[in-house]
Amino acid sequence: MGLDTPVLVINFKTYETATAKKAEELAKICEKAAKQNNKSIVVVVQNTDLYRVSKKVGIPVFAQHVDDAKLGKSTGKTTSLAVKEDGARGVLINHSEDRTPLKTIRVLIDKCRAEGLLSLVCARTSGEAKKIAYLKPDFLAIEPPELIGGDVSVSTAKPEVISKSVKLVNKVNSEVNVLCGAGVKTSEDVSKALELGAKGVLLASGVTKAVNPEETINDLLKGLN
Repeated sequence: MGLDTPVLVINFKTYETATAKKAEELAKICEKAAKQNNKSIVVVVQNTDLYRVSKKVGIPVFAQHVDDAKLGKSTGKTTSLAVKEDGARGVLINHSEDRTPLKTIRVLIDKCRAEGLLSLVCARTSGEAKKIAYLKPDFLAIEPPELIGGDVSVSTAKPEVISKSVKLVNKVNSEVNVLCGAGVKTSEDVSKALELGAKGVLLASGVTKAVNPEETINDLLKGLN
């Protein structure tokens, strides 16, 4: 159930360039780059695209959301079983655009583990990262919200946030893989994150809004060396 690190995690969000048929196309580009460079890439797609994308590529596909919902009378909710059956290998939890209370994060991590799904939980600060580390997620991404979607990487603007988060998380649970995100655009951003102790990066617009996604992904993968 594990995932090779260092890893490049690409969140498709709800960009038009990464929705429905275009999500399939972008995922195929990611898979091609992963194979050519012998590197680990995860794509995080809209839940409505999980089935179609997971059927087209062999790289891990994560769901963008799951609810603390029981099977049965939970209209409008998404269960961990549902995303697993649609092909998800894991779930993104507590992204800055989809915040989740700490007590619910605990439940969702447990539900994912019970279904054999990996959990990737986001944190805004090193303090929040430490609290989440006690819940034993598989991956924990530190993303200062003010830098998300910007032109300056967290590894450049706030490198101390990454190094501090890695130190705090490792002290709580060394088995949690720390990723960094927010503003990551280049291979230099990626390599800097690894130097600071991260096991990979989480990004979105750097790829989904790129003029040439394939070229961009190949450049980003150079930073995983």
